[in-house]
Amino acid sequence: MEIKQHIVVVEDESSIADTIVYALSTEGFQSNSFSTAQEALSFLENHPCDLVVLDVGLPDLSGFELCRRIRGLPNPKVSKVPILFLTARSEEVDRVLGFEIGGDDYVTKPFSPRELVARIRSILRRVNEKKSEPKFAPSQRFQIDEERMKIFFRGT
Repeated sequence: MEIKQHIVVVEDESSIADTIVYALSTEGFQSNSFSTAQEALSFLENHPCDLVVLDVGLPDLSGFELCRRIRGLPNPKVSKVPILFLTARSEEVDRVLGFEIGGDDYVTKPFSPRELVARIRSILRRVNEKKSEPKFAPSQRFQIDEERMKIFFRGT
């Protein structure tokens, strides 16, 4: 049985959140939805996920501030989670800010649920490729395989 990838949706408009959760479930993802930044942050501190879909206009904190807080958490499984902003704020300054504070993608409303899922899959594919790639030391003599917890010197 394949383990479903887990997406956290932070969206205060219930109709939009329901649409996203439905689109994710039909594409084989597991998801949790939260309407406030604080609920999402409390959940994420104890439940790492594979990606966060984050609205900017939340009732308690801006999505930008929530992104900053996620990036500042001590657990790297949480602080390095990919973040996709999904927001009505479409100005260039907002998009640039979203990327500068650690967002991986930025989608403006209105949006296509199919495109949103495609973007999520694209981000997760890149993240999973990075995890499986062996890392090389600057000298290229050493190869570090963190997943298997091994270091190779000139292939041995």
